[in-house]
Amino acid sequence: MDIFNFDPAALLSFLLTFLRVSLIIFMLPVFGVDGLPNQWKAAFCLVFTMAVWPMVSLPGAAMPAHPFGVAVLILGELVLGFILGLSVRFFFSGIQAGGELVAMQVGFSMITFADPASGGQTGVIAHLLYTVTLLIFLCLDGHLYLLRAFTETFRWIPAGGLLLGDSIFHQVLRLAGMMYALTIKVIAPVMAAIFLVELALALMSRAAPQMHIMEVGFPLKIAVGFFFVSLLFSLVAQDIREYIVGLDPLFSNLLRAMSPGIQ
Repeated sequence: MDIFNFDPAALLSFLLTFLRVSLIIFMLPVFGVDGLPNQWKAAFCLVFTMAVWPMVSLPGAAMPAHPFGVAVLILGELVLGFILGLSVRFFFSGIQAGGELVAMQVGFSMITFADPASGGQTGVIAHLLYTVTLLIFLCLDGHLYLLRAFTETFRWIPAGGLLLGDSIFHQVLRLAGMMYALTIKVIAPVMAAIFLVELALALMSRAAPQMHIMEVGFPLKIAVGFFFVSLLFSLVAQDIREYIVGLDPLFSNLLRAMSPGIQ
């Protein structure tokens, strides 16, 4: 068998598919962890490309002949991966922002540590809620929905055919609004409980001025805060379940808004 007798169009198709995989897949949550070695990421991209290429791929004729066209194609793939990843990161950011506000209410805002996933500083409660959210997301096969949405990009968006119109910006803004709504939903029970604790402490200070309210109030707010944080897990699990159920129409609307054939 002549191993050098290969089809150039098939090779270009494989390279374009590998380019999309390597530029988009690690912009998605769960897969885009900064702590993974680059060799593992490159090996995963190669294996994943070999797995999906026989079923979904980009045509080799779409490979630009000019270097400027290749640069534009790479930029379009980066923007596509950024939008898809942003649509999911909004959800996790809403949970994490709610955890930061909870930590501020119970007095844990000064306790931070390095987050290996993001490379920045995060609060202990925010990191706890983020970790629980990520684990529930994985248990409910959310990562499989992300992979299915990625394979749908080959159907709707050709290589270098990304189209950014008004509809995609409106959808991204709507997802950003969902993040703030989710943050308020997470923080609201804790804020209500802490407000009642503060009100009770204020009444106690007026009824018994000789009582050291600070010595009682600080551990009491911590206990009440952690009690309501433990109750948040069931609410977060329900929100994650509803979010995962809506991932298919969410990604379908995003891809349709960016597809040149729908405009």
